Amino acid sequence: MSASPMSGTPRSGARPDPSGATPLTVAVTGAGGSGAVTAGLILLEAVAAAGLYGLLRRSAGPQIRGGESAALLRFGPAPVHCAGDRCDLLAALDWANHERFADEIPLDADSLVLADPAAGTPPAVVVASDAALRKIGFAESAAEREGGRANMVAVGTAGALAGLPLDALLDGAARTLAGKGEAVVAAARACIQAGFDLADPAERLRKPASAPTQIPKRWHINGNEAAGLGALRAGVRFVAAYPITPASEMLEWLAPRLERLGGTLLQAEDELASVNMIIGSAFGGVPALTATSGPGLSLMLEGIGLAVASETPIVVVDVMRGGPSTGIPTKSEQSDLNAALYGLHGDAPHLVLAALDIGDCAHTVAWATRLAWQLQTAAIVLSDQSLGQSRMVGEPAPAADEPLAALHPPTADGDAPFRRYAVTADGVSPVSVPGEPGLAYTADGLEHDPTGTPSSRAADHAAQLDKRRHKLLAHDYGPNWAEITEPADAGAAALCLLTFGACRGAMLEAAARLRAGGHAVRTVALRLLAPLQRRALLDALGDTRVLVVEQSHGAQLFHYLHAEQALAAHARSLARPGPLPLRPGEIVDAAAALIDARGGGA
Repeated sequence: MSASPMSGTPRSGARPDPSGATPLTVAVTGAGGSGAVTAGLILLEAVAAAGLYGLLRRSAGPQIRGGESAALLRFGPAPVHCAGDRCDLLAALDWANHERFADEIPLDADSLVLADPAAGTPPAVVVASDAALRKIGFAESAAEREGGRANMVAVGTAGALAGLPLDALLDGAARTLAGKGEAVVAAARACIQAGFDLADPAERLRKPASAPTQIPKRWHINGNEAAGLGALRAGVRFVAAYPITPASEMLEWLAPRLERLGGTLLQAEDELASVNMIIGSAFGGVPALTATSGPGLSLMLEGIGLAVASETPIVVVDVMRGGPSTGIPTKSEQSDLNAALYGLHGDAPHLVLAALDIGDCAHTVAWATRLAWQLQTAAIVLSDQSLGQSRMVGEPAPAADEPLAALHPPTADGDAPFRRYAVTADGVSPVSVPGEPGLAYTADGLEHDPTGTPSSRAADHAAQLDKRRHKLLAHDYGPNWAEITEPADAGAAALCLLTFGACRGAMLEAAARLRAGGHAVRTVALRLLAPLQRRALLDALGDTRVLVVEQSHGAQLFHYLHAEQALAAHARSLARPGPLPLRPGEIVDAAAALIDARGGGA
């Protein structure tokens, strides 16, 4: 492995922690089709085989073919839920379009870059980082082996420098490429061995690890798959959807598994058809779900309003991406919050929830399905591209034993009309399924009286509006509404970090750093956004200074909480749009400035 003649390439004295106690970030980049993502998947499999935890994010442009491609792996001995502040090791298969995502791979003087000399001169942004550059003939080494691929040589070299065992890398290749045939697996393993041998032991960022004798049982899953699992656990047996990035993997994962469980997945002609199909399924007594992203959610809003008015339980999973309009289909953002909260016309109370990490996608979708069924309403579950398309090796989310709520049993009252929308103490009315004698009713979007008969009377309108709101506000959601962490001395908390969704991972890591620096920090991650548990949130915040963290340009969560009178006037906002992920260091800097402005406070 030869050093580059570039100036500034010698590695500085400060190096990543070689003990492996802190997470390490490895990136593999190349043009579309170079196999960068496949290399990342193999490295993630090797992380699992080594008994470690990992998070694999992927970056790609909106092009159908070609364009840039990157796999960004962060791993370590503890669960990993967010991107790090910097990249330790970059393996560049080529430099095609590298500038397009260079800001997603922060390099510095302590970073190490492996590059194929055949790829030409590194981009200026790489040179300016002062990262150490090492030239590795990935393509030349691959060409020496039948069926060899440069990306597999890069896996071997990067894996060796990252301290991953050779056996784990070879096993990772066998698992990832199993469907490609024995010849492909054999060629990949030969290239990985060759790449491993090219690594200079003096450049290792981690001490060589040995694979455990018994690999821990952990999930190897992305957020879209976890969301699908949560739906199946909760009893969803019908899914109708129209493919859209970045939600399509959920549908691909669900299709064969629904069939094995006796359910059905139907690809509809568009999002309008999708949402109306799941309303029909739920009306017939079969729990149903659809998955989409921002543009699809916009098309579904009228249908969701129909579910609210007819009190038909449905679940809509919105895997958010950069917007507005087509926006940035392959990158993440939390900017659909306002649409989910306020997009329905009229007074249409409904549930809005947000998954907090990849594993939590399963829990939140399952909980949303149970709530929708129990409360006879629509639930919108917010995920995003960073959760949906990132893959983790981590602890399984526990499966709830709570079954799907039974339909509120009605009883026929002779010849009297069935009072499907009767006003009850908890706001939840009796409901039947089609075909039950004496229990037929009309369910449509028109306002109605308790029997479902269309009515424009002021008294009926007010009564039904009150009922639909009351059943959501009166329900006891238990502790699931949020995840709260406290400093060692809860009473001494000087700052509370508050967020929702995928920002929770970066927030928790930032809080850990702040606590290590002597600051007492509380965290609150909202899972239930509507109806907002205002009283519980105010109790959780107490009289601490509050920093609201989110990935949106308009600070949508911050303004929503203020509108609900759930924040004090001194609360502050850290809101930044995508496509770059919020990183722990950003949150630490903003929080430290807030603490300093208040006068220190531990």
